[in-house]
Amino acid sequence: MTTAERRRRHFSDNFKIQKVRELETGKTKISEICKQYEVTGTNVYRWLNKFGSMKNKNEKIIIETDSDTKQLLALKKKVADLERIIGQKQIQIDFKDKMIDLAEEMYGVDIKKKLSTQPLNTSGDTEKDTPTV
Repeated sequence: MTTAERRRRHFSDNFKIQKVRELETGKTKISEICKQYEVTGTNVYRWLNKFGSMKNKNEKIIIETDSDTKQLLALKKKVADLERIIGQKQIQIDFKDKMIDLAEEMYGVDIKKKLSTQPLNTSGDTEKDTPTV
């Protein structure tokens, strides 16, 4: 069939709906319709958009393999575990801060200020830290 003959063809809406139903049920493929009726894939996708059962839905269908699904679930579980650990650590930090505040009130000493003024020497080597004159 020449391109001029193809341009003059018109498929009825009932025909398009029938072919879309066949596509949606899996009876045929887009490539088969394209070959059989000599239409482009673009036109078949237009039929799907216009007459398909998903035409009014704003949902996306995501197709993924089982390994992708398992990996996604494992990552979500890991994130949940890490968030739980962070929450526990934050509770511990809040508890320690509250205990420091109570100790400051009880003993009248500014513990936070004393802790932040001089860094600790963790190297264990005291000879290098003493200035020589």
